[in-house]
Amino acid sequence: FLPGTDAFKNAFNQVINDPNVLSGSKLVDNSRIYHSDVNYNFKDIIKFAEIQVGGSYRQYELNSFGRIYTDAEGPIRYDEYGAYTQVMKKMLDDRLKFTGSIRYDKAQNFNGNVSPRVSLVYSGGQNKNHNFRGSFQTGFRNPSTQDQYIGFNVGSAILLGSAPDNLTRFTETLPIATTVGQGFAGGNSVTINGLNAYNNSYTATSVRAFAAARNPALLQKTNVNLVKPEEVKAFELGYRSFINKTSIDLNGYYNIYNNFIGNLNVVTPLYGTAVNGGGLTNPEGQQALHALQNGNTRAFQLYTNTPLEIESLGFGIGLSRKVYKDFEIGANYNFAEFKFDQSKDPSFEAGFNTPKHRIKASIGNEKLFPNFGFNISGRWNSEYLWQSSFADGTIEAATVVDAQLNYNFPSLKSTLKIGASNIGGREYGQVLGAGLIGQQYFASWTINP
Repeated sequence: FLPGTDAFKNAFNQVINDPNVLSGSKLVDNSRIYHSDVNYNFKDIIKFAEIQVGGSYRQYELNSFGRIYTDAEGPIRYDEYGAYTQVMKKMLDDRLKFTGSIRYDKAQNFNGNVSPRVSLVYSGGQNKNHNFRGSFQTGFRNPSTQDQYIGFNVGSAILLGSAPDNLTRFTETLPIATTVGQGFAGGNSVTINGLNAYNNSYTATSVRAFAAARNPALLQKTNVNLVKPEEVKAFELGYRSFINKTSIDLNGYYNIYNNFIGNLNVVTPLYGTAVNGGGLTNPEGQQALHALQNGNTRAFQLYTNTPLEIESLGFGIGLSRKVYKDFEIGANYNFAEFKFDQSKDPSFEAGFNTPKHRIKASIGNEKLFPNFGFNISGRWNSEYLWQSSFADGTIEAATVVDAQLNYNFPSLKSTLKIGASNIGGREYGQVLGAGLIGQQYFASWTINP
């Protein structure tokens, strides 16, 4: 359709008002979060150290009318709460600062978690301009609302959260394609729920291998646990200083994850029992094999944890300096690596979604001429793997140049800013499934009365 015509407008309105993800784009989500915090600092009562205590409470109310979550019959509600205490103490003429804290959190669907943390910061040098920092932290990540309660058909698969009540609340009725299959299923259609997906499925990787080689021995039954909180141990070291008009910032980190949350792609036969190796000697296994061979299946993307330990590490280097006549130049480099042995859990998607290399450089001068300043920056990142519920693929490397000009009007107490991003560059992406980012131009007038 030609944009601007009645046919285009009618088709456009039809698509944006159609809630079917296969033919429309309308998503309705009236979900809400109710959150409260409380904190008290004992600094006016306790003098030897700064001690704080606090807590939080949060309630989720999911209300997508069955479009995203399994809430077609009414909102889904669940809550979580936490409490913490923190101690901060300065020592050695305020050169050394110790901070320690411990926190307890409890979510409705999971056991409670305790997460202690400790950090040290030391300021060396006559002017305390050499700052060394180190920390050890433990933390956790509760499964999100989608990890627990999503039930969303994206066409190629059903995204299905793993809260126990979600598995029974989700149901789908599907047709059976063949006469033999209808005999196995007991009718020309079958109704499945989330328990089928989590307890009676093959890994998608093994199904693809079976389809290519026609060898049932390649089939692997999934062993999917319901999602639980992710745990991390984090170590960090850093150094920051300002020497001879040069600012230096160095940092490094190393993280160890257990029960890392991600997605598992599976294929569920609509009849029979999924058995390793195809179950050629098992009648129920033979029925499941027949379902695979005749397309009587449903693909799911499940939310779970990998049993493998995952590591991530990285470091960053940042430099900035003032040079000739108030020019300021800066550059930084960041490295990030994610260590996950995909061969040991081939159907699991970790979704690190971070480039290994990132570089940024800038030059600017706020006083190039009276009331006039500018800044030019450029950034580059290497290509990286993107994994998500909707799409997997490679995000290409990108180089982006931005610039901005400022002019102050003292008599008007205002500033004019004109700038552009991605100057002269091609369109680039940061996620799969979203639009590419092109060039942008802007102008602003700020008045400071």
